[in-house]
Amino acid sequence: MRVLIVNTAERTGGAAIAANRLLHALNHNGVDARMLVRDRKSDDDAVASIPQSWRLKAKFLWERGVIWLNNGLNKRGVFQVDIANAGTDITTMDEFRQADVIHLHWTNQGFLSLANLERILAAGKPVVVTLHDQWHFTGICHYSGGCVKYRTQCEHCPMLKGQGFDLARRVFNRKQAIYEGRNITFVGCSRWMADLARQSRLTQGHTVVNIPNAIDTDVFAPMDKAAARKRHDLPEDKRLILFGAQRITDERKGFYYLKEACEHIAQFGPELAARMGVVVLGGDAQSVKEALPLPVYSVDYLNNEAEIASLYNAVDLFVTPSLQDNLPNTIVEAMSCGTPCVGFDVGGIPEMISHQQDGYVADYCDSIDFAQGIAWCLNGERLAALGAAARAAALATYGESAVARRYQAVYQSAITNP
Repeated sequence: MRVLIVNTAERTGGAAIAANRLLHALNHNGVDARMLVRDRKSDDDAVASIPQSWRLKAKFLWERGVIWLNNGLNKRGVFQVDIANAGTDITTMDEFRQADVIHLHWTNQGFLSLANLERILAAGKPVVVTLHDQWHFTGICHYSGGCVKYRTQCEHCPMLKGQGFDLARRVFNRKQAIYEGRNITFVGCSRWMADLARQSRLTQGHTVVNIPNAIDTDVFAPMDKAAARKRHDLPEDKRLILFGAQRITDERKGFYYLKEACEHIAQFGPELAARMGVVVLGGDAQSVKEALPLPVYSVDYLNNEAEIASLYNAVDLFVTPSLQDNLPNTIVEAMSCGTPCVGFDVGGIPEMISHQQDGYVADYCDSIDFAQGIAWCLNGERLAALGAAARAAALATYGESAVARRYQAVYQSAITNP
């Protein structure tokens, strides 16, 4: 069986990381898999890219420009939606022709257009779509928030001012026409995402299943904490929590609630606060230092998985105050390293963290409960047990062979039961 995984980027972004890990999981478990991307970063023989030219940048800018004009020349929301009006035809490439199954992941921002998607489906090959966000079953948005128009008819998208023609309605109707009568299987990385997909008018008549993202549990594995802290120049005498902050101004990442939680700990748990520190991975570290009442230790971006795994091992707890998320790779990575996690009861997070068994699930948008979860997990008597349980859960759920077997069953079903 030959499978072609299609994603905009090879390694940049959560969907790219998940797709790349699935590529290797499949190849390690008897499936001949290749990956086709627009933005290639490695010399991996299993990864191919579309022909590069100035037109790729032009297609990206053209799509953003149409959205910007439709939004009344306002930049707000321009990157929260995609209209897929420009892209590249991959059906003429050898990688596509040789594949038995086409497995689409995140293909936005000028990689595949709706016309390209129609050509892929018209080729007659089974198509599997992994839902890293909601875009494939909404009109134009990646995360709908409280809007449920996608259940019946997307129109007058609340994320845009809607100058001129109705982009949401136009794209929604086009997707429905493209999907109708085609052999498509939608895969939600979380049960939450799969449940949302099943409610959409666009997925009716198609199969929707849930399969989590895979991870190499040999790379993301427990290691000596003292050595890991020395590797990243972190203090040995602190209880350290890790927070990823590529852009803390992104409201969906919920930094405000982490800030409130740390303030609550500083005020009502001064003894714990005196022993705590916050490790920040990524950008905006200076802003975080100014905002938090606890010591902050910044770590630059890490691209090497072994380095990322060592950072998870260097801390005691991973915290994710995200307000809307699917199946965060960061939680999978932390758990596989034996590091407990604290997150809100939203999206796929409560499926990943078993409350007070391998981490803590706080009430949604409740910074006090989030603070209590941090304090509860950092209790020295239970921290090791939580870490061991997190590692066991990761092995059982996200191991490469387990995820590859489930995808093999989906591919075989799509081939034999079109």
